[in-house]
Amino acid sequence: MDSLNIDNLEQIIAKLTELGTVFGVKLLAAIVVFVLGRWIAIFLRNLLEKSMKRTDVDPTLISFSTNLAYVAMFAFVIIAAIAQLGIQTTSFIAILGAAGLAIGLALQGSLANFAAGVLMLLFRPFKVDDYIEGGGTAGTVKEIQIFNTILISPDNKTIIVPNAKMTSDKIVNYAQAGTRRVDMTFGIGYDADINAAKDILWDILKNEKRVLQDPEPKVAVIELADSSVNIVCRPWVKAADYWDFYFDMMETVKKRFDEGGITIPFPQRDVHVYGSNQGESFHAA
Repeated sequence: MDSLNIDNLEQIIAKLTELGTVFGVKLLAAIVVFVLGRWIAIFLRNLLEKSMKRTDVDPTLISFSTNLAYVAMFAFVIIAAIAQLGIQTTSFIAILGAAGLAIGLALQGSLANFAAGVLMLLFRPFKVDDYIEGGGTAGTVKEIQIFNTILISPDNKTIIVPNAKMTSDKIVNYAQAGTRRVDMTFGIGYDADINAAKDILWDILKNEKRVLQDPEPKVAVIELADSSVNIVCRPWVKAADYWDFYFDMMETVKKRFDEGGITIPFPQRDVHVYGSNQGESFHAA
């Protein structure tokens, strides 16, 4: 009886030893796969980061993309390590796929904003400090994030525009070229001297340091309107000088026209009233 028990015990120990050896090998293989896979994932993440930095990609996109790639690779490493232990990973992959689909459906808007943000960071239709119109609003770009673009309006309001809305419509960038044409129209009376008015405008432009000579400014009669002769004035300035120059120009032209006797007429209309009695009429201008 004692010998039988000893034999059974030896068989159990042998089985446990065999199982332990097999599981130990699998565990060791899983550890090796995990450590080596993690090292490869880190190496590839760093390599991707260096490559993106060499191409002058936006830092926000670099950080997000490299971390996303690392998480995806690390998840693959964990699944591979679990598989070395003899555990079926098909169910894990199915669960992850279903979870990814559910999350994707729940975050459709956010994913659209993310995709639009990536495209903007890659193709750069505008950059920080540019004054733009887009997404139904206008302002100076303060920050381009993965999901939103933050603008500062001229009256210092913070405007947060979803990237998908920003890219779904036209984007007007006023700062990208570095220069802007200032379109101004000045009306003078029909009895005023056109040449004198044009000479005044040319003299103002010639003595204004902010006006660029290339492209050349333009001063010309553009319209014979109902109450005035309209003269267009189109100088070029640096984008940063646009509004200061525009405001100064409006004031300076008014003062110089007054000094030169050039009238800026009010809208007017001639009215003729005829009475019922023969020969009776009234005229007002």
